[in-house]
Formats: sequence, structure tokens, C-alpha cells
Amino acid sequence: MRVLIDTNIVLDVLLDRAPWADAASQIWDACDSGRLAGYLPASALTDIFYIARRATNISTAQVAVGLCLATFALCPVDRPTPEQATTLQGGDFEDNVQIACAVLGNCDAIVTRNPRDFAASPLPVRSPDELLMRP
Repeated sequence: MRVLIDTNIVLDVLLDRAPWADAASQIWDACDSGRLAGYLPASALTDIFYIARRATNISTAQVAVGLCLATFALCPVDRPTPEQATTLQGGDFEDNVQIACAVLGNCDAIVTRNPRDFAASPLPVRSPDELLMRP
């Protein structure tokens, strides 16, 4: 199954954010082992670096980006992505860009702990727990 991983799921693992880190780590492990094909929007790496650097330090943020690159495939954020994002009904452009990445990247679902943020998605949106319960 090809899933777009919401940035918050990645940050929950990297920053060990309770109470979400355990389920997020299981999603990460499933991607790392190949049980799931995990995708990130390429633009998420700058957010991950910025937030990790502010929460820790620059070298930890660099390691975080390296771990993401080693684990996840990247969806490009080129002209068709924001163009499609502008057609979505959701009120948050960043979330709409993630949805557009998932659609254009032929993902089967989006995994997030904030499903309401992805109400405009034409794809199924699953919480980490919901995704982990699927066979």
C-alpha cells in the first residue's frame, strides 16, 4: 500500500512526541521494512528540518532529514502540485499540497493524526491506529 505520510507523523517519531510517537513509530517501521510504501512531499523536508532544528539543534535536524531520505520516497512539488492544490476545497494550502502530492503520486491513502485537516481529500484518510489495524 502506498501512503502519503503527514509531516506531523514524521515529527512525532523524530521528536518523540507523546502520546503519538508509538503509533507513528510503527508506521515508520512499516515503511522502513517495506510493508508500506511511505511517501513525503519533497516540501515537507524543509518543514521537518526547520522544526527539528528549533526543537533540538542543526546537526540533529540534518540527521532527521537524512533518516527521512533513507526511509521515504518523495513526491515532487512542481507546478502541477500547487495547481491541483488550489482546486481543493480545504482551507489550508499546505494540507491541500499534501493531498495533491498523494493524488499525483498515486497513493492509496493519507495517514495523519489530524483527519479533519484532510477532509478535502478524494483519497481515504487514516489515523496511524486505523492504518495499523488494516491487514
